[in-house]
Amino acid sequence: MVLGACLKHNHTSLTPEFSLNRHDQLSLLSLARESIQHGLDHGSPLRPNLETFDTGLSEQGAAFVTLEKQGELRGCIGSVEAYRSLVEDVAENAWNAAFTDPRFNPLTRVEFPHLHVEISVLTQPEEMPVSSEEDLKNQLIPGRDGLILREGHLRGLFLPAVWDKLPDVDSFLSHLKQKAGFPSGYWSDSISCQKFYSFEFADEDA
Repeated sequence: MVLGACLKHNHTSLTPEFSLNRHDQLSLLSLARESIQHGLDHGSPLRPNLETFDTGLSEQGAAFVTLEKQGELRGCIGSVEAYRSLVEDVAENAWNAAFTDPRFNPLTRVEFPHLHVEISVLTQPEEMPVSSEEDLKNQLIPGRDGLILREGHLRGLFLPAVWDKLPDVDSFLSHLKQKAGFPSGYWSDSISCQKFYSFEFADEDA
């Protein structure tokens, strides 16, 4: 479970080679809401029946679920790497975003009808061989690449959507280092860098 650096953006696909049709998108969005409702009623996430979903959604997948209320972030939690079915991951992370995000109080019944739900499905992270911080900056493609930085017990992740708020590579990387727990000017040859892409969709998408 990872806290998301989730920002409002335009919900466009950043990976033409990966997408979900609108039927699958709606299935996952409905599942996210059902899992949150289950949490309000029973205190636990919904355990989806994989047989009721299309085969592709029952395969392993990693996703972040972002909740907003009146345009403001209300919770965002997700998985960095796939280790369970996509539907199970969405159901669990929707519940976590609503009830366990430490930045917010648990969601209430009064808030539930006003939630806006967005899901980001992530590709498998790829190691980036970098020789220096400057090399990393040169490899990053703004607007497309999500990035994970790791060293020791410290780790930080930015979804590709963060580029909408931090379009400059220097700012993007500086803020991510601070999120991971590093000083903004820190660099070490032992930092591990991984990139990934995501496909985002939300309640109001056509």
